Amino acid sequence: MSDITELERRINSALDRIGAGLGHIGGSSGGSAELTRLREALETEQSANAQLEERVRAIRDRQEETVGALEAEVGRLREAAARHGAEVQRLKRINSQLRQNNQALREANEQGVGDPHLINKAMLTELDALRASREADRAELDAVLGELKPLLEGGANA
Repeated sequence: MSDITELERRINSALDRIGAGLGHIGGSSGGSAELTRLREALETEQSANAQLEERVRAIRDRQEETVGALEAEVGRLREAAARHGAEVQRLKRINSQLRQNNQALREANEQGVGDPHLINKAMLTELDALRASREADRAELDAVLGELKPLLEGGANA
């Protein structure tokens, strides 16, 4: 980008010098050929300047498009991270409850008192833990598939 800025500065400087030269030549007798040459040089420089401006515009457009795509990707990844975070918190909560239930079962067994309510509660908590684990795995698979989908679609289009 700085190369383009430098080229643009040089072209504008050349255009200024040419314009100044045209003012001096207009009064001289042999200036007609020189004036024609300078006008052609001016047109060439103006054409080059227009091309550079178009290239800068195209680069800017591509850059804006890329930034927009990256911002959308960041938003999508933030949403995925939030979902994963919620699943992790749910797993931690269920696993904590499962540990507490298992501790209560161990204590009841040590005392020789088998409590069917504790066993049912432990089994339900374990089922919740398995479901939460499965949902976390599914969320992770969805994230991986989401990353692979653009690559696969891009490969099919190539």
